[in-house]
Amino acid sequence: MAVDALGRPLKLILTPGQRGDAPLAPALLTGLSPRHVLADKAYDSNALRTLIADMGAEAVIPCNRTRKRPIGYDLEAYKMRNTVERCFNKLKHFRRIATRFDRRAAYFLSFLQIAAALLWMR
Repeated sequence: MAVDALGRPLKLILTPGQRGDAPLAPALLTGLSPRHVLADKAYDSNALRTLIADMGAEAVIPCNRTRKRPIGYDLEAYKMRNTVERCFNKLKHFRRIATRFDRRAAYFLSFLQIAAALLWMR
């Protein structure tokens, strides 16, 4: 999920539970024009950092501990990454999302989009 600075959802992509989120980051960033991209260590890759730089944004991603040469990042800006987690929390206040009533992905994603629209209306 991509959120704005106020924690409102901008873009949602539903993935299977066993798939990682990082490979879908380029698709998630398509069409957005952020100044900063905040992500956790799982998103630390040279390809993603290059994509973010090509967008004219700053990558605020801590380095994975396996990286030989660490890349610095703005620690103060990184503290705002919890806005994504807070958005997930707000979405889970909808019982239908928290308990995953909808078994089909299309239905679940549809209700996620409705819930995201409701978050924008608050």
